[in-house]
Amino acid sequence: MIDLVHSSADDTELVRNAQAGDLGAFEELVARHRDKIFGRALSMMRNEQEALDLSQEAWVKAWQRLNQFQGDSSFTTWLTRIVINLCLDQLRKQKRRQTESIEAMEEESGGVERQMPVVAANPTERLERGELRRRIDRALDQLSHEHRTVLILHEFEEMEYKTIATTVGCSIGTVMSRLFYARRKLAALLADLKTDH
Repeated sequence: MIDLVHSSADDTELVRNAQAGDLGAFEELVARHRDKIFGRALSMMRNEQEALDLSQEAWVKAWQRLNQFQGDSSFTTWLTRIVINLCLDQLRKQKRRQTESIEAMEEESGGVERQMPVVAANPTERLERGELRRRIDRALDQLSHEHRTVLILHEFEEMEYKTIATTVGCSIGTVMSRLFYARRKLAALLADLKTDH
C-alpha cells in the first residue's frame, strides 16, 4: 500500500518527521534511497553481499544518529558519508587480514557474473563489453581504497570535489590529487591489461 502522506513529502520534511519518531517517514526515506546507498557500497566493496550488509548497517546507524543530522548537507550526502565510512573501515580490516589468495578473490568476484542471465542480441559485442568490464574491475581492484573511492564518487556518482571532500573527510586539494593519480594509474593498468590478453 502506498503511503500518500509520506510519498508526497520531500526529504527534509521526512527527516524532520522521522526525528520526531515517525517510523513511517524513515521507511519512506529508506524506500527512496535504498538503491542509491547500496550502489555506493557495491561500487566500493566490489562484493554484493558485503555491500548489502554495509548498506543495511548504514541505515541502522542513520536511524540511531538521526537526531545528529543538522541539515547542513542533503540527507543523501549525510547518508552517503555514513556508508562510505563503513566501507572504508571494512576495507581497512580486510587489508589487515588479507592473507587470502588472489585466486580466491577472483573466484568470488567472478561468481556474480556467472549467475547473471545472458541477454544477447550481439554475442561478440556482449563479450567485448564483458571483457572491458572485467578489465576495468581488475584495474579498480588494484587501486588503493582511498584512490578507488574518489574515482568512483567523481566518475560514477558524479559528485563534485567539495562534496567528495566532505564525504571522505579530506581537503579538496587531496581529492584532486587522489583523483589525478587514480585516473593516471587506471589508464596505465587498463593499457597493461589490454596488451596482457
